[in-house]
Amino acid sequence: MASVVSLRPPAPPPPPFRRTASPAHAKVILQCRAQPIPPSEHNALSDERTHFNSFGFGERSGTRRREALFQIFLSAASFPFVANNASAETDLQQSFRMYEDETNKFRISIPQDWLVGAGEANGIKSITAFYPEGTSDSNVSVVITGLGPDFTRLESFGTVDAFAESLVNGLDRSWKSPPGLAAKLINSKAANGLYYVEYTLQFPGEKCRHILSAIGMASNGWYNRLYTVTGQFMEDESEKYRSQIEQSVSSFRLI
Repeated sequence: MASVVSLRPPAPPPPPFRRTASPAHAKVILQCRAQPIPPSEHNALSDERTHFNSFGFGERSGTRRREALFQIFLSAASFPFVANNASAETDLQQSFRMYEDETNKFRISIPQDWLVGAGEANGIKSITAFYPEGTSDSNVSVVITGLGPDFTRLESFGTVDAFAESLVNGLDRSWKSPPGLAAKLINSKAANGLYYVEYTLQFPGEKCRHILSAIGMASNGWYNRLYTVTGQFMEDESEKYRSQIEQSVSSFRLI
């Protein structure tokens, strides 16, 4: 039995969809540190959610699809979590180890010296984060959320290219005056029963975040679950972390 140390903030985060006056100063992607996320960051993410919801398809089914797409981003972007002594098996691959979650039925290869955290949030079934020791914004997370009956397979979101474009275009606010968050799609593909999306996020005046995501779907016998693997590194940390994060995200498998 793993020991768990609670690191939740003393007060609950602000309610969803609450706006903030200065979202440009908040970080968008999860910082996998064993500490609470400031309320201002939750607010900034909620503000982006409001923008995303205005990116419409014009139909109820499109609205549900749009909501599910944004949940992929939001779930990996903000949550309180707790440190967890999760077990991992040593892989034969040099400098990497295989982490296997038998309860949630996935495995992923992570750098040998990275730490592991687990947590929870409203509407999210499971969160597992992997991150290097010290001060860094580079990390990998696996977030599991429940899906409604309309979503029975990945193709329920459309093709991988349509999925990626909807996700990234819905986040992009660079066309506004003054410009907001710039989201740029780099690549998308379907392989190994997963959707892979690569894109960047950058607020004006801030460093660029490079995002590598793998999205999968599986049933636990009662309902379908969406698995979102998100690897991120800052542009100035690319040489140090890019290859590790690419290898980790691409190694993810449902079991």
